Amino acid sequence: MRARTFTESGRRAQIVTAAIEVIAEVGYAKASFSRIAKRAGLSSTGMISYHFAGKDDLIAACVAEIEQVTEAFMQPHIDAADGHVAQLRAYVESNLALVGEHPAAVRALIDIVRNSGSQSAAVNGRLAMVEEHFRTGQEAGVFRPFDTRTVAIALITGLDAVVVTASAAVPEPAELARLGRELADLYVRATAADPEGETA
Repeated sequence: MRARTFTESGRRAQIVTAAIEVIAEVGYAKASFSRIAKRAGLSSTGMISYHFAGKDDLIAACVAEIEQVTEAFMQPHIDAADGHVAQLRAYVESNLALVGEHPAAVRALIDIVRNSGSQSAAVNGRLAMVEEHFRTGQEAGVFRPFDTRTVAIALITGLDAVVVTASAAVPEPAELARLGRELADLYVRATAADPEGETA
């Protein structure tokens, strides 16, 4: 296989960006190649077919791009947090802040997961990641005893429900920050051995 030229890589990125915007705007079901080509400024859908084997291939590229955007935004907030409890708070709050910073990406991913049946490794891995965070925090004595899988499911489903609601009509940044704090407070109070000891 030959390496893609810079032009080809740029064109692929252009198509993926357009697809994400179209999915966010009209939904996965109505995100036709013709709509995506028009948004990308392409003369025909043939250019999409040249770069992607089909809609599933394009959607996979969209999910991968959204995951990169999400990680690039959230991970610095999580890395800057000191300790398990503070990292839990940072995870929740940065997830809500993401809605304001990248609303199209969030709405597109929600619709893709809901309608296409597409579940990337990263999406499937969220439960295991949160469960492991709770487990190691319990071992460190900063989370109280509880069933880590049950609470991880509760955290993810609750967080996703708030994100879905917020992404439908993106609030002002201050309101997103308030929602993030409220939700983080809830999870910290429910899980931390000492809810005030967030540097532990």
